[in-house]
Amino acid sequence: MNNPVIIDEFGRPEPPVCADEVTTLLAFLEYQRATFMWRTNGLDSEQLKHSVASSTMTLGGMMKHLALVEDYWFCRVLVDAPDVEPWASVDWSFDRDWDWHSAADDAPSALAGLWTTTVERARANVAEVVASEGLSARARRAFDDGTAPSLRWILCHMIEEYARHNGHADLIREDIDGVTGE
Repeated sequence: MNNPVIIDEFGRPEPPVCADEVTTLLAFLEYQRATFMWRTNGLDSEQLKHSVASSTMTLGGMMKHLALVEDYWFCRVLVDAPDVEPWASVDWSFDRDWDWHSAADDAPSALAGLWTTTVERARANVAEVVASEGLSARARRAFDDGTAPSLRWILCHMIEEYARHNGHADLIREDIDGVTGE
């Protein structure tokens, strides 16, 4: 069955209501990515540094964190690729939240470019693994206990990661300029 892509009023591709497992999982991840892009689109440096209440979480930090998470799961874990910059030279033992903290020094275009680049790299790796091994493919880099998650598990985890952070992004964005989600 051929499902035409429907784009909602916020520019997000609606997941098809009746599709195979690969299409469904990838569509939900793309929807979550597009939701995040919608929540961060058009903000300046000061707005990307804005936090609410007692939290230090910012949209800029979230963007850099999600870029790291994309590279970690879809590049490092799934295909066992080496770390690339900016992650490769970070001393994570000095600052475990470097991705969140260092974003305050980055221009909006640099943050958006980093996130977009990592998403593109992730998409390419996922497409290659799906084509060759399918959703049951095991990650080439195992956890410390020796288990290796399947691509199916990684996709579900990433959907959850984005959904959780999109909730945070909704609150921060509303506090910045009153723009709310649906």
